[in-house]
Amino acid sequence: MQIPETTVIELEFDVDWATIWLNRPDARNAMSDELVSELQAALDYVASRSDIRGLTVRGRGDVFCAGGDLKGFKDNFQNARTQDEVVADSAKMGDFFLTVRSMPQVVVFLLHGAAMAGGLGMACAGDIVIASKDTRMALTETAIGVVPAQIGRFIVERVGEFNARYIMLTAQRFTAVEGKEYGLVNFLADDLAAGEEKLAEVIANVRRCAPKANAATKKLLQANKQLGPQEMIQYAGRLFAEAVQSDEGREGVASFLEKRKPNWVREQ
Repeated sequence: MQIPETTVIELEFDVDWATIWLNRPDARNAMSDELVSELQAALDYVASRSDIRGLTVRGRGDVFCAGGDLKGFKDNFQNARTQDEVVADSAKMGDFFLTVRSMPQVVVFLLHGAAMAGGLGMACAGDIVIASKDTRMALTETAIGVVPAQIGRFIVERVGEFNARYIMLTAQRFTAVEGKEYGLVNFLADDLAAGEEKLAEVIANVRRCAPKANAATKKLLQANKQLGPQEMIQYAGRLFAEAVQSDEGREGVASFLEKRKPNWVREQ
């Protein structure tokens, strides 16, 4: 698969780590059709790269993401498209958020300025969220007469049903400090520079972990929500057996017993 050509996002690589920049700063990185399409293509490409250990998603300009492109809502969803076409478009967004959640790599979001509506939902579909303390957050959909349709499940997974009800049904605006209390944020930073320091620490920790084991662990976590108890026992057993008998598993155990670093850890 070739690196996708993009105009409203930037895709960068640092050896085994990828970074996607939302790059519509004049539009506060609002999620236009073009932006989401390019994000989907970039995620598909990164997912195909077994040599990439993780991915950071962040935004150019003053904010991470202001949410959906409301001009696009009016022009497309309310004027140009039939209801069935809007349903199909919404389903594409659902597939996009599911792609974020299902990436084999560790996905880290670094938030600053504002993370609103679909932008906040996109971050909640990731694995780890770092945010500057003053980052403004809200699920503003109900305040403009729509619903947080495709992001709802990811918000509920992060904060629980009744915190989600409060956030969604009031469209309350709050900072990342409160977002951390709700469970939307894993790590708070005093400012963006401190957030980048925390990001570097997270990346270093991920690089200590075996890449295939991390990918399998993400599958395990997803399966735990879908399978019954006995099915889950068998599925977990298969994942463990495959991992422990793999080249990666053998190298990991051997490196521990021999008191050395495994071969997936880069020399600093």
